[in-house]
Amino acid sequence: MGGLCNHSLELTGLAGNPASPVHRLDPRAKIVGLVSITIVAVSTPPRHWPVYVACATALAAVAMLGRVGVGDIWRRTRVVLPLILFVAIFVPFLRTGGAVYDLGPIKVHEAGLLVLAAVAAKATIGTLSAVLLGTTTTFPAVLHGLEAMRLPRTFVLIAAFMYRYLFVIVEEVARMRQALASRGYRPRNALQAGALGRVATALFLRSYSRGERVYLAMLSRGYRGAMPQAVPLSLGRADIVFVGVVLASLVPLRLLAELA
Repeated sequence: MGGLCNHSLELTGLAGNPASPVHRLDPRAKIVGLVSITIVAVSTPPRHWPVYVACATALAAVAMLGRVGVGDIWRRTRVVLPLILFVAIFVPFLRTGGAVYDLGPIKVHEAGLLVLAAVAAKATIGTLSAVLLGTTTTFPAVLHGLEAMRLPRTFVLIAAFMYRYLFVIVEEVARMRQALASRGYRPRNALQAGALGRVATALFLRSYSRGERVYLAMLSRGYRGAMPQAVPLSLGRADIVFVGVVLASLVPLRLLAELA
């Protein structure tokens, strides 16, 4: 529980220079541009490494323009990427073809290793795209951008409430940890799993009750199913240039990879 309390806020905040050109872009432009980079990478067959390099270069350019440091990117990437790579590590044993490499009692085919490298590249590019979107755009701005792009309002509202109630749960976890520590609770072995189960149950009930109070407070303040927007979204020349440069630099490479 301590990890959730300590890292949840830093994983959802902005990074870099808020006055940078990337931070000032319309959220719709960043969504289209970064999602396009991910789609190009994911749809590219293995062996076409120039496309992956181009996608990584585009992401590096976005990070540099946004003044997003390597440390900020790493803190957010290290949470998700190891899980994806752990799943991808089994891919080489599912594909056959090409040269065979003996790793003790295990035999790995060249085709499987190529697929593993491609999956790792795609997962890394997709994760970095999401991280850069999160570090240069506030989550409410992303939601407003998705709503302006005609994403179903139900999905937008679910994401908005999930984001807001995450902090409610984190606050309840912090309170319960403090209460447990004040009563001398120190988990030492697996025999205390029952106590942890009761704590999890209490956390669910308290979070549910707190969330209901938050929702009623929102209704009393005029909430009617749509989040208020302080500044209306408007696409400018910089937004169009950003999307145009991304598409013009990556889509031709993707088409050439398809024809090769």
